[in-house]
Amino acid sequence: MEIIRLTHPHNLKQIELPEMVLALGYFDGVHKGHKKVIQTAKEKAKEFNLKSGVMTFDPHPSVVLRKNSKPIQLLTPVQKKIHLIQELSVDYIFVVQFTEDFADLLPQQFIDQYIINLNVKHVVAGFDFTYGKLGKGTMETLPFHSRDFFNHTIVEKQTDHDRKISSTLIRELIQSGNVEYAHQLLGRPHGSTGTVIHGEKRGSKIGFPTANIFVNKDYILPPTGVYAVKVQIEGESYNGVCNIGYKPTFHQEKSAQPSIEVHIFDFNSQIYDLEIEFSWMKRIRSEKRFNSIDNLVKQIKRDKKEAYDYLRNI
Repeated sequence: MEIIRLTHPHNLKQIELPEMVLALGYFDGVHKGHKKVIQTAKEKAKEFNLKSGVMTFDPHPSVVLRKNSKPIQLLTPVQKKIHLIQELSVDYIFVVQFTEDFADLLPQQFIDQYIINLNVKHVVAGFDFTYGKLGKGTMETLPFHSRDFFNHTIVEKQTDHDRKISSTLIRELIQSGNVEYAHQLLGRPHGSTGTVIHGEKRGSKIGFPTANIFVNKDYILPPTGVYAVKVQIEGESYNGVCNIGYKPTFHQEKSAQPSIEVHIFDFNSQIYDLEIEFSWMKRIRSEKRFNSIDNLVKQIKRDKKEAYDYLRNI
C-alpha cells in the first residue's frame, strides 16, 4: 500500500498511476458508514480488475473555511485515520492538504486535477459528498463533471435505528458520555492516545496508583467522570478504570484542563514518558466531590469492581 500526500497544485500525472477505483470522503472516525464506502470501492476495484484507492483531506475543511469558529475536535487525527484505512487493505491512500487555494477550486477543476488526472476510472462516495468551491459539486453533478472519463457509485445513507451514522452523531455521543453507543457506530471503541506524565501521586497514597496521561488536544474526549477502559502499552493490552476530571475532593478551584488518570489492573511497572493508547469502553458514573478521603476510597473500590466485572466479559 502506498501513501501519497498532495499539496495544491500537485504535479502527479495520469501516466504515473495505475487505473483505479477511488473512494472519496473526509472519513473522520472511519466509522461503519465510511467503511461501507471504502469496502464498496474495493469491491468495484476487484470487479473491474483495477487498483483501489482512498482520498481524504487534512486538515478538516472547517479549519480553513471557518477561521473564527472553534475547531472541530476529531475522532481520528490524520495519522490515526491513515492507520485505520490501512487496515482495510486498499492499494493507495491520497492525503490532500486542504488549503484556501484548494478550497477555491471550481468543481470541474477539482475533478480534472484530482480525479481524472490521477487515472481514476470509477469514483465511490456517500450520497451527501460535495466537492469544489462552496461544495457546489454534488453526486448529482458528478456525471457532468466526469466528462465521460469515469463512472461512479453512490453509497446510500447508512443508518442505525433510523439515525444516520455520521461523525457528527458520534462526536455528540462521546461528548455526552455514551461511549458504548459510539463504539457500536464506529465498529470499535473510541480511543485516545497520550503520554504518561508525573502527577500529584495521590493515587498511590490511597492505594490506587494511577498513570497520569497528557492527551493530544486534537482528540475528542468524553465528559468528566469515571470510565472502564482498555489500555495498550508497548503491544500489550490491559484493563483499567479511568477518571477524567478536576478532582473536586482535593481542589476547590477548577484547573484549565481536566486531568486524565488511569488505574491499570494487575500492573506495577514504571511507564513515565511512554505513549499509550486507551479505549473508552463504558461510563460508570459522573465526577463528584466526597466529604472525606475514606468515602472517596470506598467509591473507588466500587468503581474498580464495576469496571473489572464489565471488562472481563469483553
